[in-house]
Amino acid sequence: MITAGIDVGAKTIKAVIVKDNQIVARSINPTGFEPVETAEKTLEEAVKQAGISRKDINKIFTTGAGRKSITFADNNITEVTADAKGTNYLLPSVRTIVDIGAEEARGISSDASGKVLDFSKNDKCAAGAGAFVESMSRALEVTVPAMIEISHKSTKEAPINATCAVFAESEVVSLIHTKIDKADIAHAVHDAIASRVSSMVRRIPIEKDVALIGGVANNTAIVEAMKKHLGVEVKVPEKPEYVGALGAALLAAA
Repeated sequence: MITAGIDVGAKTIKAVIVKDNQIVARSINPTGFEPVETAEKTLEEAVKQAGISRKDINKIFTTGAGRKSITFADNNITEVTADAKGTNYLLPSVRTIVDIGAEEARGISSDASGKVLDFSKNDKCAAGAGAFVESMSRALEVTVPAMIEISHKSTKEAPINATCAVFAESEVVSLIHTKIDKADIAHAVHDAIASRVSSMVRRIPIEKDVALIGGVANNTAIVEAMKKHLGVEVKVPEKPEYVGALGAALLAAA
């Protein structure tokens, strides 16, 4: 059986194709202003990569913020359900999942089969998500990769107290003007995100193992900060940005 999962996120759209419970293709593109067209393009790229034709796909499930807009799909599932299933496939020992995307973060408690037991979300402010990192990198006048790199070189604490991305940007500018080292500011930004996300995750039972997924999981500074604030080791699966799309594909085959 061949199934496809499409994760329609705020920043990117991801597609994963699964054949007989094995991942055979992945594709990703910026969401842009035409998510349906982008979803079609992303799926077609994955189909080509898999060496199959579109008609070979038995079912297509979508997930993500824009999942209901993809009318060519057979069904749609919540991000929480997709995250739990995809993580369970990649990291079967994980019971607590932290997903940090571009616009929101969520914590998920799951059982040994990848079924959701409880969850919490932080979707009211971007200060606990990937968009916050990008906003702060612009304030620091560095790229996101450079911001991650210098964050690891921090030697001093530089507090960021604002809980809103807009006010935090002003706070970062003020720190720059007071000649605080950019490395320390970058570290403070990542630490602030991890602090907010960890507080949200603590609303659910935190049981080992813990995994961090979503595009922000590629940010090593965030991973280190999450370890500190949660007080546990944090696992990151290969290609963490595809976990939701993978979960959707797996559920399409169920």
